[in-house]
Amino acid sequence: MSVNYAAGLSPYADKGVCGLPETFDSPEELKVKVEALAQLIRESQYLVVHSGAGISTSAGIPDFRGPKGVWTLEEKGESPHFDTTFEEARPSLTHLALLGLQRAGYLKYLISQNVDGIHVRSGFPRDLLSELHGNMFVEECEKCGRQYVREKVIGVMGLKPTGRYCDVVRSRGLRACRGKLISTILDWEDALPDRDLNKADSASRKADLALTLGTSMQIKPSGDLPLLTKRNGGKIVIVNLQPTKHDKHAHLRINGYVDEVMRQLMELLGLDIPKWEGPTVCESSTGTSEPAADNKPPPEKSFHCVCVFFFFFLHNAQCIRMF
Repeated sequence: MSVNYAAGLSPYADKGVCGLPETFDSPEELKVKVEALAQLIRESQYLVVHSGAGISTSAGIPDFRGPKGVWTLEEKGESPHFDTTFEEARPSLTHLALLGLQRAGYLKYLISQNVDGIHVRSGFPRDLLSELHGNMFVEECEKCGRQYVREKVIGVMGLKPTGRYCDVVRSRGLRACRGKLISTILDWEDALPDRDLNKADSASRKADLALTLGTSMQIKPSGDLPLLTKRNGGKIVIVNLQPTKHDKHAHLRINGYVDEVMRQLMELLGLDIPKWEGPTVCESSTGTSEPAADNKPPPEKSFHCVCVFFFFFLHNAQCIRMF
């Protein structure tokens, strides 16, 4: 849950502006704006979406700076209400609509500040996704860079060791890597992952349309990436209920629930919203958490899929999909 994630972060005074009032467009105004968005997407050659915590609230995961957000309530000495756990959270309509946009060829790249892992669990291709602040379900080998997507949350934050070891074997007859696995979740002062940030930066510069969904864009550098699109002649469309840091730069500002905006958008584009058929997750068996006393590496571990797809990253960050 986002409250547990927030509690696991180091103390930090500047969490941004919290609890700003929400503004709603009238149904008529919303319809006109979504029609304008649909036309922009039809004309776009390279659409990039930037997603924030606001797209997961309908999945039962609280946001951070909304009226009932984790940090908004923290400032009031109150505790947030949550309806689910990270493991039980199902993709929202927006998560699945983004998957539909990608499959239809409209959405070229997705950049997310969310750590809930729902984009991956919804089936969104990992090679077209940058999770700039990490993923609660992903751990990474600090030696070779391979990433493992787990069925359960890792339970460790701040890029710390998880107690497991990498089992990748690069060539036949060679021993497994055995590098230590670390969490991918960032703490406040941690640098963003180079691999994800570089791909996000490149996609933002290439984009002719940046669509931001459910984010106030207060956190740097993630929140400033849409500006790269505008600087290169592209347009920014912002969908959020609260004011955002970059409203003045927006070509179109939509004040509405992201799920309703995406529902109308998909209908206008003539696209079906994919059905969720369960989490797209692969999990390695647990194995030994510490090296043996004789300093030999832990025994080999089996690796098996518990879903339809199996994704993993090689050291050069190319994503391979196996069926």
